[in-house]
Amino acid sequence: MTLDYQPQRIDITHLEAVAGLEALCFSEPWSAEALKLLTTPDAVGYVCFSNGKIAAYGGMLYAPFEGQITNIAVHPKARRQGFGRAVLNALIRNAQECDLEQIALEVRASNAAAIGLYEKAGFFVAGKRKNFYKNPAEDALVMLKSLKEDK
Repeated sequence: MTLDYQPQRIDITHLEAVAGLEALCFSEPWSAEALKLLTTPDAVGYVCFSNGKIAAYGGMLYAPFEGQITNIAVHPKARRQGFGRAVLNALIRNAQECDLEQIALEVRASNAAAIGLYEKAGFFVAGKRKNFYKNPAEDALVMLKSLKEDK
């Protein structure tokens, strides 16, 4: 098995496979067309590979002084192998390189694995969005990571 924990920037050649991973992982997935946003100057995305196939990806939009993580998805067969952490760390490094002050994200309140990953990376729960998610309806936790002390 060939695992590549070195995240690569998403480019247009990855979009169909990333959209497939989205559809596998989320009830309301982004389309390949929508994912093009991650290849623009207003955003960034990273992918990791396992056996030549995308095992994980993550994306982040840029706002003044803040990064907004859109999604981090890991193929079900590649979970708990470090791919999510590798993608998250690449997004954090990118935010630091862009001199952003913080990173924000929403996560399903029931997604204990993702919440644990984010907490280990220094995110904290800052609030809750009631019924943010659909299919099934669920609250989102708003999590933040300050980058000021990381500089």
